[in-house]
Order: sequence, then C-alpha cells, then structure tokens
Amino acid sequence: MKAFTYERAASIAQAASASAVPGARIIAGGTNLLDLMKLQVETPTRLIDINRLALDVIEDTPEGGLRIGATVRNSDLAADPRVRRRYGVLSRALLAGASAQLRNKATTGGNLLQRTRCYYFYDVTKPCNKRSPGSGCAAMEGFNRIHAVLGASSQCIATNPSDMAVAFRVLDANVETAGADGRSRSIPIAEFHRLPGATPSVETDLRAGEMITAVTLPPPPPGVQIYRKVRDRASYAFALVSVAAVVDTSGGRIRSARFAFGGLAPKPWRIGTSEEVLANAAASASSFNAAANIVLRGARGYGGNDFKIPLARRTLSAVLAQATRA
Repeated sequence: MKAFTYERAASIAQAASASAVPGARIIAGGTNLLDLMKLQVETPTRLIDINRLALDVIEDTPEGGLRIGATVRNSDLAADPRVRRRYGVLSRALLAGASAQLRNKATTGGNLLQRTRCYYFYDVTKPCNKRSPGSGCAAMEGFNRIHAVLGASSQCIATNPSDMAVAFRVLDANVETAGADGRSRSIPIAEFHRLPGATPSVETDLRAGEMITAVTLPPPPPGVQIYRKVRDRASYAFALVSVAAVVDTSGGRIRSARFAFGGLAPKPWRIGTSEEVLANAAASASSFNAAANIVLRGARGYGGNDFKIPLARRTLSAVLAQATRA
C-alpha cells in the first residue's frame, strides 16, 4: 500500500471540497477501497473520512417514502423495521450481499460506488480499460464466467456487483449529492451508473468534487416484493444473475410488474417495455417468456458466460411465478 494522508471531514462542504483535489478519495466503511489500495489498483494520496458527519440517519419523507443517509450501514438498513415492512426487496437484497461482518461496515453510498469484481480489473499485471484506459480488455478472450451479456462494449464487459443497487433500481430511488461548489443534485438511480461505451473508467454520473449524501425512496409500489440471487455458492458470492421484482396480481392476472436484473450488465438492468407487456396479462409461461425476450434483446455471451442468457430467462420466470402464487 502506498503512502497517503488521512483527515476527518468536519462538514459535508469540507468533504466535497477536499475530494475535488486530484488523488483524493472519500472513505467511510472502506470495505472495497482498502482492498483496492492494498492491491494498488487504487492509489489515492489523500483519504477524507466522512464517518463523523450526520449522514447515518434513516428518516421518513413527507411523501411517504424514506431517506437513507450515505453512511447508513448495510446491516442497519436491512434491519430497519420500515425497510423490512415497506421495502422488503431492499432488505432481502442487502442480506444476500457479502458477509455479516462486511455488512456491519459497508455503507449505502459506498455500496453504490463499489468497483467491479472483474478478475482482470483486480490484477494489475493484466490489461484493463477500466483500470488503465487504452490498455485493452483481458476478459474478452479470458475467463469471463461472471461478466456482462447486456450493456457491454468493445472496451469492457465487466458487471456491476451491487445487490443493493438492483433493489434501488426497481424501487426508482434517487441519489442525492453535494458538490464542492455548494450545489446539490438528485440523480435518478437509472442515470447514476454509466454504461462503459468508449470510456469504461467513467462509472457513475458523479462529478469531480461531488459526494453522495443520501438515497431517497418514493412510497412503496403495490405488490409482492421479491429478490432472487443465483450464484456459484450459497454465501459470500456475487450474483451470476439476480432479479429484484415488485409484482401486483389478482385472480391469476398481473396488474403491474417491475423488475431489475443484477449480474447481467455494467449497471442494474431494467427495461420498461418488458414490464409493459405484463400489465393486465395472464400469469402464464408465455407472458413471462415475452417479457424475458424484451429484456434479453441484444444479449451476447463471450464463451464462458453464455449460460447467463438462459439462466436470466429462467430466473425471471421463477420470480414471476412465485409472485403470482403469493
């Protein structure tokens, strides 16, 4: 690990301003950043600790939603009675991620900003356009079992590893930020993570000197909430395919459905037209398959991850079938 300076931020404005300096990084739980620093994938020269800021609060909003501070720990968020009662898909997604020890340290903001778990991104001896722009993508012809089949580019096929972000996507969350210039923004979660395109090193919509302060959730949508995660082992593994869903049914028909995928793309993947075909449709294999066809339009495997395409189809069908039986 290379030498760096460390300071505790006294205010949000100070933290945002300090983070604008080249080589500076904000740290809270550090469950991802410290690992990357040890491997010298990340080499910040300055760390700004935000743990003493008042960003660890979960509060109701006037509209009937929830506001979640950036330093709320994943374990506290999953256990909060309001989350368990109103946003069960979020609680289940959090509990499906990492170990209890990591959830006790990992934060809401940090979870949204965690880097990909691509093997080649973590190995500084291998080419990686995300880590070193212009060097190439070793995953294209390498071991790519965990890699993307949707939303990738010729520059990068890495996936976003967050379970929490998939639940936020299906719940239409907004990411609140504060900038070094004193301005704040509210970024829809659908726009927060970027696809790689020609610039895979640019992963989010955050600007220089801008930090996450909270995530807000609208009132919970009607229906059964489900999170299903398919992985190589039952714990401590990232998703090969995951589905966060909210499905409202009546009398064997689907009134409305919304679902987002993890493990398939560089960002949580949600296609509105696939949900539209299920509105007022019979809860049947044919309607489930029609929705999957739209989601997987343009999907491409790279050899080792070809199986993800039929797996995504089966996982969505299983989730929709479960929702209609609930």
